[in-house]
Amino acid sequence: MSTARDNDAQRRGKAPAGERVADWADSRLGIYSLAKANMRKIFPDHWSFMLGEVALYSFIIIILTGVYLTLFFHPSMSEVVYHGPYEPMQGVRMSEAFASTLDISFEVRGGLLIRQIHHWAALIFLAAMFVHMMRVFFTGAFRKPREINWLFGFLLFFLGMLTGFTGYSLPDDLLSGTGLRFIEGVFLSVPVIGTYITMFVYGGEFPGTDLIARLYPVHVLLLPGIMLGLLVAHLILVFYHKHTQYPGAGKTNKNVVGMPLLPVYMAKAGGFFFLVFAVIAVLSAIATINPIWTIGPYRPDQVSTGAQPDWYMGFAEGLVRVMPGWEINIWGHTLVLGVFIPIVLFPVVLLAMGVYPFIESWITGDKREHHILDRPRNAPTRTAFGVAWLTAYFVMLVGGGNDLWATHFHLSINAITWFVRIGFFLGPVLAFIATRRICLGLQRRDRDKVLHGRETGIIKRLPHGEFVEVHEPLSQEQLHTLTQHEQPKPYEVGPEVDENGVARKIKGSQKLRAKLSKSYYGEQAQIPKPTREEYQEITSGHGHH
Repeated sequence: MSTARDNDAQRRGKAPAGERVADWADSRLGIYSLAKANMRKIFPDHWSFMLGEVALYSFIIIILTGVYLTLFFHPSMSEVVYHGPYEPMQGVRMSEAFASTLDISFEVRGGLLIRQIHHWAALIFLAAMFVHMMRVFFTGAFRKPREINWLFGFLLFFLGMLTGFTGYSLPDDLLSGTGLRFIEGVFLSVPVIGTYITMFVYGGEFPGTDLIARLYPVHVLLLPGIMLGLLVAHLILVFYHKHTQYPGAGKTNKNVVGMPLLPVYMAKAGGFFFLVFAVIAVLSAIATINPIWTIGPYRPDQVSTGAQPDWYMGFAEGLVRVMPGWEINIWGHTLVLGVFIPIVLFPVVLLAMGVYPFIESWITGDKREHHILDRPRNAPTRTAFGVAWLTAYFVMLVGGGNDLWATHFHLSINAITWFVRIGFFLGPVLAFIATRRICLGLQRRDRDKVLHGRETGIIKRLPHGEFVEVHEPLSQEQLHTLTQHEQPKPYEVGPEVDENGVARKIKGSQKLRAKLSKSYYGEQAQIPKPTREEYQEITSGHGHH
């Protein structure tokens, strides 16, 4: 009897199989301590943080669908005669790459939907990254200690553009072939080594016979592998540095207010992943993108009508389209500046945004850690610079589609081209001035709300006959949000002479830094916050309503 009880006790005391496996792994990997330190990590609960998640989930969808497509795609430029199910293409000579893409679209079960999801996810991935980076920029989330993470994000966006370009070039249709012809012109415009680059990339004269086979490993292995490494590093730094958070009561540089990673955040993130997947799937099912069967295979003697790149390459396309066709002949060689200058300008404009955190840190001299985000209105110069950059970007998007603007809206293509040329230089300046004035106006409004309260729309008549509007005092949380930001003093070079009357040697970089710092923190760049004395005087004085 006692033996039976002992056996029953042993059975009851035996841990479940899953727990035993976890114990075994913990004894060798230390997963319990790792989980305890990270699984309860706090994440802020704000909708704007979901922009980065959209980019992450889109990237995962791209990888999953891309693996499926690689099983059926043949990256070869060898010519074949098509005898597939799509009747209009019967007997047409085409490359194996184009033929296999047709087979994926019409013969592979679910192939067309997977192609659509892959392409739409790529567009949404870059769009989400773009908006996410703008959110980081305008709120100052790139400041110390997150400058390196900003560079990782910038490189992810740039590599995403290259990956997208190589991806839509693989089907070898007339549209992608036109894009590759455009790139050939870019290579040829490079002085001295342009022809060598072209021969190396294309394997001979355009279009060559090896380009698709060379783009394929770059698209499916090299660039995604680098991006995956950058993405992992980006997420590790997000965990290490902890999340930034918007200003509010109880939020400081030493804490994070939000939800724990497990179980709340993970449950919401999992649901959001499937929601993103569902939206992309529905969009792919109802909105056709890149229908290569209507475009046809690439032929060097043809150009696709209305050929347009994906939106993220529209800026580069616009620069080339609106640039005058300047050429210079030197020692018997022709320099095609009408192509070379725009292609050099394109990465320079992108790089200006990539290195901005380091420029701002040098100008302001701010070396402190920041975990509380700025309200864009409280950093007028940075916000104005960002809007100016966006203005230049979107003006050139118009230039990249100048033919479509002309045909759809019955406008002169020359008028559109000149509008873009002027707008590229004048638009950012006007946008900078207008945005900065708007930010300063919003700061004045915040100051007025702190001192006088919120307008209620209720009109009250005083005993002596005066009509006034009743203002509702703000809560302490609202007052904190409107007044928590710092207003540093601009950097100053100091006196031109020392205490002995000897002229000091002041570097040109110091003078430049002082001028730029004044544009950030000078009297014309920020509205002084109300002081405690001003607030107490107005709220306790006669006539406060």
